[in-house]
Amino acid sequence: MAVDTHAQSQQPQVVLVVDFGAQYAQLIARRVRDAKVYSEIVSHRITASDLKARNPAAIILSGGPKSVHVEGAPKLDPEIYELGIPIFGICYGAQLIAHQLGGEVLRGGKGEYGRTTLQRIAGSRSTLLTDSIHSELSVWMSHFDAVTRTPDGFIATASTPDAPMAVIECAAKKIWGVQFHPEVMHTQQGTEILEQFIYRLAECKPSWTMDSIIDTQIREIRERVGEERIVCGLSGGVDSAVAAALVHRAIGKQLTCIYVDTGLMRKNESAQIVETFHRVMGIELIHVDAGSRFFERLAGVTEPEAKRKAIGELFVRIFEENTGGLTDAKFLVQGTLYPDVIESGGQDGTASVIKSHHNVGGLPEDMTLKLVEPLRTLFKDEVRSLGSQLGLPDEIIWRQPFPGPGLGVRIIGEV
Repeated sequence: MAVDTHAQSQQPQVVLVVDFGAQYAQLIARRVRDAKVYSEIVSHRITASDLKARNPAAIILSGGPKSVHVEGAPKLDPEIYELGIPIFGICYGAQLIAHQLGGEVLRGGKGEYGRTTLQRIAGSRSTLLTDSIHSELSVWMSHFDAVTRTPDGFIATASTPDAPMAVIECAAKKIWGVQFHPEVMHTQQGTEILEQFIYRLAECKPSWTMDSIIDTQIREIRERVGEERIVCGLSGGVDSAVAAALVHRAIGKQLTCIYVDTGLMRKNESAQIVETFHRVMGIELIHVDAGSRFFERLAGVTEPEAKRKAIGELFVRIFEENTGGLTDAKFLVQGTLYPDVIESGGQDGTASVIKSHHNVGGLPEDMTLKLVEPLRTLFKDEVRSLGSQLGLPDEIIWRQPFPGPGLGVRIIGEV
C-alpha cells in the first residue's frame, strides 16, 4: 500500500515527552496540552541529532518500570543533555539524569508507592519550587531506587522519607528532575509545578488552542490537497465525523463522504448519520447499504483480528466500487487519532501491538490513495472539543464510542 502520511502537526512550539515505558507517558503529554502547549511522545531511542531537528521548546523524560542499574535499562542519548534545551525528568527520568550525568542512584530501603510527604530542604534555593509552591506537599510516588548524590553542578531542593534528593536542579544546564509524579491528580500542586517548568523555565507560550488547530489544519489540508478531489469514509463515530467536518471546512465541495452501512451499527444509527451529514451539514454523501455483503464475508470468521481485517478490507473495496473506482480522487480522509498510532505500535516501531487499529492496520496493500489524517496528533477529548468548535451537533460529538467494525468486533465468535 502506497501511503503518504504527510506530517500535519507543524506547531510553533512543541514539548517532546521521551517515553521510557511509563504508564503515565500519555498523561504527561495531555497535561502539557492542557496548558495549551503542543506535545508529542517520542521513543527513548531518539538520537540527539533527530531530537535537535524537531526543535523542541522543552523535553520531559517520563517515568518507567526499570532500574537504571539493570541490564538493558533504557537510556537517553547523552548528547541530548548538551543541547541546551530545558529538560524535566519525572521519576525514572530524574534518576536517569542523575545516573548519566555522574550522580549516584541507589536501591532504597523500602521504596515509596502511593502518597508521601515532600518537604523543601532547609536553606536550598529552588528555581522550580517557587514561593507559590507550598514548602510541604502531598505527592504521589512509585519508585524503589532513589538519587543519593547529585551530579556536579546540581543541587537537591526537596526530599521525602525515602528519597533524600526528591527534587534535583541545575538551572545553568536547564535541567530539573523530580522523583514524584506531578502529572497525576494525587500530587498536590502537581499541575502548577509542571506549569512552572513549561511556562517560566522553558518559556513556552499557551498558544495551542482549538482555533489555532483549526487554522493550521485548514492551511495544511489546502496546501496538501490543492484542487484534487478527496473522499472520506464515515464510520458513524465522532472521529471520522470531526475529520470530515474539518476537511469540509478547508476544501468544501472537493470532499465527498461515503457512508458504507455494514449492517453492524446500532439501531437507527445509519439514519441519523445520513440526516446529520447530508441534510444538516450540507456535505455531499453517498449512502451504501452493504449489510448482506459484510455478513457473507464474515461467515465462518471467529478470530477478532481476522474479523477486523476482513471488515476493513471489504469496507475499502465497497468504498472504491461506489466512487467509480476513485478515478478522480487522490486522497482519503481518515479519523485516526494519536492513541490509535501508539496502540498500533506506530510511534517508533517498538511498542507491542495489542491489536491493529481499524484506521491503521485494516487497509489493502494495493490501495494507492494518499492519506489525510487531520486528527492524527489529537486525543479523543481534544477531538470532541474540536468538533464542538466546528459546529457539529452534540448527538455526534457525545455519541457513545463504538468501533468502526461495529458489532463485528463486539460479538464474540462468528457474527
